[in-house]
Amino acid sequence: MAHPFVEIAPTALGDNVFQIIGRDAMLITAGTADRFNTMTASWGGWGHLWNRDVTFCFVRPQRYTFGFMEQAEYYTLCFFDKEHQAALDYCGSHSGRDVDKIAATGLTPVTDATNAVYFAEARLALVCRKLYAQNLTVDSFIDRGVVDEAYPKADFHRMYVGGIVRCLRA
Repeated sequence: MAHPFVEIAPTALGDNVFQIIGRDAMLITAGTADRFNTMTASWGGWGHLWNRDVTFCFVRPQRYTFGFMEQAEYYTLCFFDKEHQAALDYCGSHSGRDVDKIAATGLTPVTDATNAVYFAEARLALVCRKLYAQNLTVDSFIDRGVVDEAYPKADFHRMYVGGIVRCLRA
């Protein structure tokens, strides 16, 4: 079911970021209405950096979404009610290179003046303008146990920091 969105200030968010990202997961989407991809993620967050309200997310270079993240000026993070868990599971286990995730999940892409894509079924959508990107490297880890646990194949993520330009609550 599609939700009507109301724009709110990011400072008005009362969500528990540890729950909605780390436990419930989110969709990271990049591209434009004409061509985009979305993927499920459970690593990231939001906060205040460089005098801006920001999000940060991580995408591995081998993911199909990576090319879209590299090319796009904007990306979105979308959060859903439990009724859409099957769609998040699907988007996390299938590549947009091989399948049409939108047709398979029934999600409804919408855009705004930024041409960023988010989903009508989301209960929260954060539209973010990329500010910074950097590859994670083995030499930057202080705790090498994290490397062994999270990167046994040395397939490090690229981190993106985006300024929140719109915060849409259903």
